Amino acid sequence: MTDGIRDKVAILGMGCTRFGELWESSAEDLMVDAFKACLEDAGIEKKQIQAAWLGTHYEEVNVGKGSIPLAFTLKLPHIPVSRSENFCATATEAFRAACYSVAAGAYDIVLVMGVEKLKDTGYGGLPTGAWRGIMSYMIEANRTAPGSFAQLATAYSSKWAIPMERIKDAMAHVSVKSHANGAMNPRAHLRRPITKEQVLKAPMIAYPLGLFDCCGVSDGAAAAIVTTPQIARSIKPNQDTIMVKSLQIAVSSGEEAFHDAWDGAHVMSTRKAATKAYEEAGIKDPREEISMMEVHDCFSVTELVTYEDLHISPKGGACNDVLEGFYDLDGKIPCQVDGGLKCFGHPIGASGLRMIFAMYEQLLDRVPPERKVKNARLGLTHNLGGIPWMNICALSIIGRG
Repeated sequence: MTDGIRDKVAILGMGCTRFGELWESSAEDLMVDAFKACLEDAGIEKKQIQAAWLGTHYEEVNVGKGSIPLAFTLKLPHIPVSRSENFCATATEAFRAACYSVAAGAYDIVLVMGVEKLKDTGYGGLPTGAWRGIMSYMIEANRTAPGSFAQLATAYSSKWAIPMERIKDAMAHVSVKSHANGAMNPRAHLRRPITKEQVLKAPMIAYPLGLFDCCGVSDGAAAAIVTTPQIARSIKPNQDTIMVKSLQIAVSSGEEAFHDAWDGAHVMSTRKAATKAYEEAGIKDPREEISMMEVHDCFSVTELVTYEDLHISPKGGACNDVLEGFYDLDGKIPCQVDGGLKCFGHPIGASGLRMIFAMYEQLLDRVPPERKVKNARLGLTHNLGGIPWMNICALSIIGRG
């Protein structure tokens, strides 16, 4: 009988670069920066690392194919190195693989790295090549990410009979809240607070999503070193042990697109993954037990719908929670405590680990008072890759041991 990953793996150290338009840095430079910070935080030597995973999505603009670039760049000592890729869930997928290798007893200390250089493409959005294997050129030519996710908003409005103006008001609050948090974070790409008036008057991208409802792209890297709880406590006896409580991934089977059971107002894979994640972590009531979250806010409506798909806001009730400040930094469950994708951008191979890093910092009380989540004990991260009707959802829950 399987019993999951809960409390079998600890995070020994983490590192994260600044995210942004890092023209002066290569993907290799970013990996080195994240690794140095991670290794120092872990308090070990490089020779103690027994295996590594690399998460990167677009090989054309990053380090190339395979796993050799990580070993070559960091001069790892002839250890096993694997590359993971799973759309926007790439970094969480790599973290999951590293954790499972420790939990299985294959290794004691494992490195995981996520990196992406998207600004080097020369485009404002994501490259499209990775989709061509599963979507025709004709479909791809007419599909945009904002257009796809905008349909969540119109379907959600119809499903719950909520006026679009109220949904837009809630989405604006989501963006204002995240930018307020990101403005205080020196690692964020965008660090200016915005007002609700700015959000509502911004140029329309794909109705009802305006400019400030959409995240941008950026460059960045993040890293983690994971080990057994026993080893973590022996290396850091005077520090809280940050434990992995749950790791779950749910991948769409396509039924959302090809059957009429899906209403278009939620993301089915998130609901499935969340149910399994809470069961694995031993969480009975996520609205009461989760302390903070980083969710995949590629668009403000995605964050809004995710509150319900994570079984925290009641169905049809996310707008009320948002407008009442439930997810603000001083609310019941702060969301995007570091600014989220809205302020960091979305270097795909790094985002999931950056989210985990945000939870890790908070759990170890390593943030200034103005950014601190009170009484933080459990942090959840959520990656959503793909489009609402064909996607991958990856969740992690970490907490103090």
